[in-house]
Amino acid sequence: MGFMIGHVPSNPDGWGPPEGPAVLENQLQNVPYAPFSKSEKLGRIADWSRNYTMRPSARDSSTVFDFSLDDADEESFRLVDGKPPPRPKFGPKWRFHQNPHRLLPQRKDEEVEAKRREAEKQRLRRDRLFNQNRANAQKREAAAFKSSVDIQPEWMMLDQIPFSTFSKLSFSVPDPPEDLLTSGALEFYDRSYDRINPKNERRLERFKTRNFFKVTTTDDPVIRRLANEDRATVFATDAILATLMCAPRSVYSWDIVVQRVGNKLFFDKRDGSQLDLLSVNETSQEPLPEAKDDINSAHSLSVEAAYINQNFSQQVLIRDGNKLTFEEPNPFASEGDEVASVAYRYRRWKLDDETSLIARCEVHSVIDARGQHSFLTLNALNEFDPKYSGVDWRQKLETQKGAVLATELKNNANKLAKWTVQALLASADVMKLGYVSRIHPRDHFNHVILSVQGHKPREFASQINLNTSNMWGIVKSIVDLCMKLNEGKYVLVKDPSKPQVRIYEVPADAFENDYVEEPLPEEEQVQPPTEEEAADSAMATASASKVDEEKDVDADV
Repeated sequence: MGFMIGHVPSNPDGWGPPEGPAVLENQLQNVPYAPFSKSEKLGRIADWSRNYTMRPSARDSSTVFDFSLDDADEESFRLVDGKPPPRPKFGPKWRFHQNPHRLLPQRKDEEVEAKRREAEKQRLRRDRLFNQNRANAQKREAAAFKSSVDIQPEWMMLDQIPFSTFSKLSFSVPDPPEDLLTSGALEFYDRSYDRINPKNERRLERFKTRNFFKVTTTDDPVIRRLANEDRATVFATDAILATLMCAPRSVYSWDIVVQRVGNKLFFDKRDGSQLDLLSVNETSQEPLPEAKDDINSAHSLSVEAAYINQNFSQQVLIRDGNKLTFEEPNPFASEGDEVASVAYRYRRWKLDDETSLIARCEVHSVIDARGQHSFLTLNALNEFDPKYSGVDWRQKLETQKGAVLATELKNNANKLAKWTVQALLASADVMKLGYVSRIHPRDHFNHVILSVQGHKPREFASQINLNTSNMWGIVKSIVDLCMKLNEGKYVLVKDPSKPQVRIYEVPADAFENDYVEEPLPEEEQVQPPTEEEAADSAMATASASKVDEEKDVDADV
């Protein structure tokens, strides 16, 4: 059965079926039709969302589809579900009427998210600080630290000892040591300085008329007398011993002269040595200006710190003429000189059955404590610019003393450790630390005392992780090493860029007044022979001696 196609009339005058009832043959008479052209946009077939309250415009071509509402049909229409529509759950009214127990999971999620954001923030902060510290460390390593002594062409390097070997050493000495004699005189400490705070600071005075002595070991007449009496085999001062004991904490270069005379060993310092000054911010990550004429350079700050330390140690005393004198006067003072308050304790430690060490130790003041005399050491920390340390003493000293001390322990670990060692060697009962600051960061001549704190040396040593057994282990190893050397003069030099100590053999007239120093570049210095080179040299020497013996035998025949 075929599909019959009805009659399709053509409309040559327009688009769509032709008008007129005759043409449609009564088939489309009641179907609405909206005429349009090809350029017009077609609308919707059925628009159920249209707002019928708005009247259509006269130009709207779809007005033929605008049907009027039938009220009768509207009234007869009813919803099957007569319940009211549910209210939205995320509106403002619903928040205050919902079940509080249902909020817990949401709050917990918020807390977890907040903790995650805080942890991420802390991680970013740690990364930023790590990168900053690494950059500062690279800057500090890039800074060319100068050697404390110029290496000469004729010097022969015998050995180099890395600091990593010092950390494993341990040696115990009898405690307390034997006191041989005490000389000098001490003034009493003024306790009113313990009540100083940044609100009632005191101006730092200058003591230009008092004499301060920094005499080396071999120039000490008492040590010479004790050496002639064979009271010991090793001689040094507390400053030199403290430098050796705290060597692993040092960053700047230093040097110590070693003289082997017979079976005796003398540890000396050069005139104008770095040991006479005090380092500032030596272990800090923030590099100091490299220009020597800058008031904040390492050298300028060292001179300023030594000047502050001397004046502070004399200002905090009761200067009324009342002194505690000892059996011998100051061995370095001349008659009529005004001498700073200091007492020298010559003490002896037994290192082994054949080796004893005598050291000259210093105490700076004395106080009466329950009818007994207690010895004190007096030292001063100095603040030069708060932006380098990050802690303003005038704001933090009164409320956060621990934070200030922790910052100083980080920036000046070597200096504080050496002060603690000197107090332990002298058996001081209390070590007083003064906090001295510049009146203005750009004025390095005028200073004020902001605070004074007292510490017991043994307790303070445990706080800064200073092990006395390790300290004496370092000294014992260096003494044993130097005792194996031949008679002569040697120098221990801390490498300016590496954590190690080098031992050089120097001429007998080195560091004398007429000795001319010509520095030698490090790459041209004579290096110690390696183990392989030493073995090859020994074999070559043995073979040469064997050849010489054969020649002698042939000659005899």
